[in-house]
Formats: sequence, C-alpha cells, structure tokens
Amino acid sequence: MRSPSLNIMISTKPRFESFEEYLAYDDGTEKLYELFNGELIEVPPESGENVAIAIFILLQLATIVGHARVRPHGLELEVRGEPRNRYPDLTVIREEHVEQLRRRNTLRFDMASPLLVVEIVSPGELQRDRDYICQTDAIPRSGHPRILDRRPPTANSAGFRTKW
Repeated sequence: MRSPSLNIMISTKPRFESFEEYLAYDDGTEKLYELFNGELIEVPPESGENVAIAIFILLQLATIVGHARVRPHGLELEVRGEPRNRYPDLTVIREEHVEQLRRRNTLRFDMASPLLVVEIVSPGELQRDRDYICQTDAIPRSGHPRILDRRPPTANSAGFRTKW
C-alpha cells in the first residue's frame, strides 16, 4: 500500500528592512498596504460615507486646480514614524507631481509637499483614533501641510473644520 504524499505549503509574509525595499515589492494585486515595523498591514476599504464625502470635495477642488491634481484615496504619502506611509482620503498635488507620480502614486520626502491633505474622520473610536490622532500627527510631522478634516456629524451639524 502506498502512503499518500503530503504537500505542505508554507506562506511567509515579506519583511522589509527599508522603505525602498517596500517600494520595490509587488504582490501582483491592487491592495494597499501600510509598512509598519517592516511588515505589511493591509489597508481596509473606506466606508461608503467617507467615499461620498471625498468625491464631493474632489469635485469642488477639481474645478479650481484641475482633475489631474486632486488625488483620491490611493495616493501614498511617505511619513515619519510608524507606519512609514499613509493613504489620505484626498490630496491636492502640485503641478510637478503629475509627471513624478505617473509610474507610482507615492509622494516621497525628496519631493515637494502636496498643497493639501484631507482626511475624513470615520465614525467609531478605533477609526477616529486611526484617522484623527495618528494621521493628524504623522502627516504634518513629515513636513506635509496640515489636514482639513471632517468630524462625524452630530444630530444637528455636519461641518468642516480646519486644523492648522
């Protein structure tokens, strides 16, 4: 009697020593990752409400600076600290960035800062901490302009607030 063969497949997560190693990595998917202590953390999709708000702001800003300079969620910012990168909900880039970002949608420290970074604060304590506390600290600390953020609406208000 022949014993069945056992095929074992071991999957290991990639580990990166530098941001440059991470930038060279391609897993063949369109997933977004944050690099945290050398490991990839998959970025969850945005809520429908956040996407709708970001699109509204994008349409307003596109009439002022042009559609090619307003980037929705997906533009990657290199930041100081951990994680090493962020994906703001909306970013207004400079004209020179349009060509620089043609190959990879990542703004690095050696590029000029974007004109505006927008983070729409998600409802819920965990999401609020990630969106408001972590990102409003990491992005300006990295030399990028302050964030225009929208707090979750209360029963009677739904306003925008700028944090300068």
